[in-house]
Amino acid sequence: MNSSTGEARPQIVPNISTIRAAQKFVAKYFAPTRLIAAPFLSQTTGKNVYLKLETELPNGSFKVRGALWALEQRLNRGTIREVVACSTGNHGAGVAYAAKEFGIKARIFLPANCNTVKRGRIAALGAAITESEDSDPASAFALVEEYAKQPGVFFLNDATDEDLPAGPATIGCEILEQLPEISAIIVPMGDTALIRGIAAAAKQIAPKVKIIGVQAEGAPSYYLSWKEGKVVETETCETIADGLATRTPEAMNVREVKSLVDEVVLVSEEQMLRAIETLLLEEHVLAEPAGAASTAALLQISTRYGDNIALLVSGANISREVLKRALSSV
Repeated sequence: MNSSTGEARPQIVPNISTIRAAQKFVAKYFAPTRLIAAPFLSQTTGKNVYLKLETELPNGSFKVRGALWALEQRLNRGTIREVVACSTGNHGAGVAYAAKEFGIKARIFLPANCNTVKRGRIAALGAAITESEDSDPASAFALVEEYAKQPGVFFLNDATDEDLPAGPATIGCEILEQLPEISAIIVPMGDTALIRGIAAAAKQIAPKVKIIGVQAEGAPSYYLSWKEGKVVETETCETIADGLATRTPEAMNVREVKSLVDEVVLVSEEQMLRAIETLLLEEHVLAEPAGAASTAALLQISTRYGDNIALLVSGANISREVLKRALSSV
């Protein structure tokens, strides 16, 4: 669906019964990720801070949750010969992983000059890769849309798929089971499936829990859309956090984020680099820029949202170049 029309797509906030079914399903593939105390961040902010380590999942990212659940639901409705995805990396690896588990072919469309670590994960899983000529993710999206017109090809679009958010919603269930007294969850925002899923679970189980989204200053489309209550596109999405690089919001996603998310904040490149350094050296956790964005946000807003705060560390697939930049001041 064209994000500017707001037509056709039904609301995709998963209900709690669907989320519980997804939770049971993904448990066949991996255990709940750990929620660990973060002593340095707790001391720094005067809060009880916890890190939700989605980095422990296959491929080092939360994306595998949604990919497994969404592909399973699609296969339940009929056979396909190939699943395709457009990605800056982690979603592509998640889809490649799910396809391999289910024994079907996968092809991942990537923008030029993408994260080599993420590209390597996709290749290692046996998926075919098609790379666009432009580094703008929209160029890869145009290619996958054309390719997906072929019979038997399923385009698993993590921004618009109706089933997918129930996968990342299982993270919200896990956090509330691991620490029922949690007061706020800070979540990186790219295509928004992650925050829409977590918020859907949290607001149905524990409505008082606050959900805070984080975007990069160089890719603020959903932040601007959340503020305005309508789709606001940006001409570019330049950021080291490729997992947050979106510039064309979906209208339905904007409405859902507006209704489910309590606040959205922006973080700079420098703040994310400092957060990567802090997580690695002080908490001994490796995070890519998008995965460290929640920590960067916490250091701005720690005076709000109660005493028990969970930070989503959404992925660990950081390039050597970015990691060197983060540690260059040490």
